[in-house]
Amino acid sequence: MTSFSPVKMRDAHRILSEMKYNLAPVERGYANRTLYVNVSTGAISSKPVTAEMKEIFTGGRGFCLWLLWNGIKDDTKWNDPENEIVISAGPIAGITNYPGTGKSTVVTISPLTNSVIDSNGGSYFGPYLKFSGWDAIEVQGKAEKDVIIYIDGDEGIVRIEEAPLEDINTHLLNRELTEMYAKDKADMRSISVVSAGEAADHVAMCGLNLSYYDARRDEVRIKQAARGGAGTVLRDKRIKAIVVRFSRLSANTNGAVNMELLRKAGKRINRELAEFDGSQNDMAHTGTTYLVGIMNDYDLLPVENYRFGKDDKAVEYYREEWKKLFDTRGPDGCWYGCQMACAHGVSEFELKTGPYAGQKVFVDGPEYETIGAIGSNLGIFDRHFMLELNFYCDTYGIDTISFGTSLAFVYECYEAGVITKEDTGGLEFTWGNGDVALEVVHQMARGEGFGMIIGQGIRAMKKIFTEKYGADPAFLEDIGMEVKGLEVSMYMTKESVTQQGGYAMANKGAQHDEAWLIFMELVHKQIPTFDDKAEALYYFPMFRTWFSLQGLCKLPWNDITPASNKTAKEPAKVPEHQENYRWLYEGVTGEEMTEEKMILQAERVYYFQRVFNLRMGYGTREYDLPPYRMVGPVTNVEYESRVERYDKQLKDEAGIDPENMSTTEKVAAVRKYRTERYNTLVDTVYARRSWTKNGIPTVESLKRLNIDFPDVVDLVKRHGG
Repeated sequence: MTSFSPVKMRDAHRILSEMKYNLAPVERGYANRTLYVNVSTGAISSKPVTAEMKEIFTGGRGFCLWLLWNGIKDDTKWNDPENEIVISAGPIAGITNYPGTGKSTVVTISPLTNSVIDSNGGSYFGPYLKFSGWDAIEVQGKAEKDVIIYIDGDEGIVRIEEAPLEDINTHLLNRELTEMYAKDKADMRSISVVSAGEAADHVAMCGLNLSYYDARRDEVRIKQAARGGAGTVLRDKRIKAIVVRFSRLSANTNGAVNMELLRKAGKRINRELAEFDGSQNDMAHTGTTYLVGIMNDYDLLPVENYRFGKDDKAVEYYREEWKKLFDTRGPDGCWYGCQMACAHGVSEFELKTGPYAGQKVFVDGPEYETIGAIGSNLGIFDRHFMLELNFYCDTYGIDTISFGTSLAFVYECYEAGVITKEDTGGLEFTWGNGDVALEVVHQMARGEGFGMIIGQGIRAMKKIFTEKYGADPAFLEDIGMEVKGLEVSMYMTKESVTQQGGYAMANKGAQHDEAWLIFMELVHKQIPTFDDKAEALYYFPMFRTWFSLQGLCKLPWNDITPASNKTAKEPAKVPEHQENYRWLYEGVTGEEMTEEKMILQAERVYYFQRVFNLRMGYGTREYDLPPYRMVGPVTNVEYESRVERYDKQLKDEAGIDPENMSTTEKVAAVRKYRTERYNTLVDTVYARRSWTKNGIPTVESLKRLNIDFPDVVDLVKRHGG
């Protein structure tokens, strides 16, 4: 930790480039311009947001994809100067009448997937960026020395500043910058920072930390846009942080046309939160930790690299335990007006390892995904290890999902003898070993040891372990839980073929934010046929994409359910809340919104992103295939852990009598049946989406969606679309 004060740090800054701009109010949810910054040349400029851009791409992820598409070349790699980091919120983002409206989406070419990645995170950054006059920021180039991009939405100034003295790690840097750029203590809430951490200088799996100041606790809190390596791209560009300042927030900074509709929607859901949250998921007190017990009960909690779905020791991570630890001194919303208040944390946590050992820190989280990734999936059931790993992953900038899933792969490889203690530099990757997990996270930050190999992700490790250690590539493919280069998030999918498709066919790779259909299939039995499953895998990825166009968090949609849902025709859609979102859109923009238009807006962006994958060398059927561990049991141990279930399925579903078969024979029979079932699902989904059997959107579908730009059509035609 540096001894310099924020004042001395600020005095050491050198302005490399500056642009002054005219401040203008946001109108109908849009600032109507985007900000371009090139840290190589120092160029700073404004680009107009056209009516066509709004009509086709809406905002948020759509704007990000369009700007990136036009900013790179076909052969651009993640670490080329022309690769961009693009961040945008969306037209609804920043209203204060409704929970969950502070989301930003980040898009870049990923160091993990080598294709386009999108990731979303909360905090004040996206709304403040828009209110400062910019619907998106597009950053290109590579600086010679560490720089900060500073946007002052009160003064109308954008600067690139050389920043030699600040710390790199998030918990220090974000505090320093918040104090540095705030006018006074009260103004600290006007600052939001985007940063990574020192591990992003070394490994591929680092995301972005987006900040907001919690005045009640005097803490600079963070949310993550963690997936896919955007933090690694940020540090490759020698950017320490992007800082925005905006202090003029009002009830209608978003320029909404009809505030009454916003108030109407907000009043309805806030009443539901007050009435039902405590008896449903209790998000206000336990956040997403409530999921641990549910997933464990339903055999869906990843344990030991997704081999198993439950463990008796998981009670250590149930929400009742976290509720005892969470800091209750103030509200926990990560944007103004969010009554869901699910962004919990643990204060005064004393670190035992690493460069900050002995210090007491605030730990944001853990969320359910983190608990699964660096807890149960590693066989670690100790809350202290969990919190220490959580803190260091955050401050170093490491995505806990990719970290935990990659580490679980290594633990299983170690157990299977694929790698040995000699290969790992003396580290013993045994299930439940929290000490070795902590050592790996510190190695990633230092840029040394076996942690550097793990930090490149599972796809890279499969190649290394095969070529360097003579591993069986087929075994590694089966147990390496990644799709398209992105590590799988925290749900067991062996019994849900629809969720297998939801993961494997997701544009970015295996992330649940496109489709979470496990309960819809397994518990509620709402999608029994392949046509039903295909319809779900058409509708829900599109509807969930719509959130990323608008700047919305998904949790208020279905983590609180209204009384009307008991009699709803399609309860999985939570129709009352869909109506709320239509009111929000109409209230902000003045444009009528229907369910069909919501899906159309999302479909345009979703299909465009599929074509973008194609442009980067992916986007075909072969990249929609999951590792077999996602589909069924790879090993005899897995089969025998659920032997009654699998035997019954062989007999009842596959028509095979398992009585006289060995476990190895039964594993093979299940594999054949489940692989065929998955391929049938893919065929049916592609047909529903009007894609070819190779997963290419047809030219007719591009025309229907008005995304039939000449270069898009030419690309699709060259691939048989």
